Amino acid sequence: MKRSPVYLAIAFAAAAMAGLASMGRADDAIAAEDDMKIRIIIDGVELNGTLDDTPAGREFATLLPLELTLSDYHNTEKVADLPKRLSTEGMPDGMDPDVGDITYFAPWGNLALFYRDFGYSRGLIRLGRIDGSIDPLTRSGKLSARIEQVGEAD
Repeated sequence: MKRSPVYLAIAFAAAAMAGLASMGRADDAIAAEDDMKIRIIIDGVELNGTLDDTPAGREFATLLPLELTLSDYHNTEKVADLPKRLSTEGMPDGMDPDVGDITYFAPWGNLALFYRDFGYSRGLIRLGRIDGSIDPLTRSGKLSARIEQVGEAD
């Protein structure tokens, strides 16, 4: 059976598109491997998170594992002092955090985990994001937390 040039062109285009689509999935897999996966354990409950591939996110990762006491701040976020200040060089002047954001508040040098929406804050730098439920953050009072890289304590 003889194939028409139009049929061959369509078949070639479809094969090329399939190849590009699979190449995109490979790029996504490589990008996912570059993500810094973390675990936040709050009073025995595990939360998964991902640190951003930014200078501040990478510097925060060098502090892990961390044992912290989280305190509530304005019924919006849980905060804790870090053992050292992070560099803010090359980072935005501030941000508008979303629920689940893992952030650094440069003026005070503390970590802030948002469990409620909040507006733009000058000096706030995103370090990453909690992947999934943030329910343990909504508990009242001080909370014991450990933040570690996934694979560190496995």
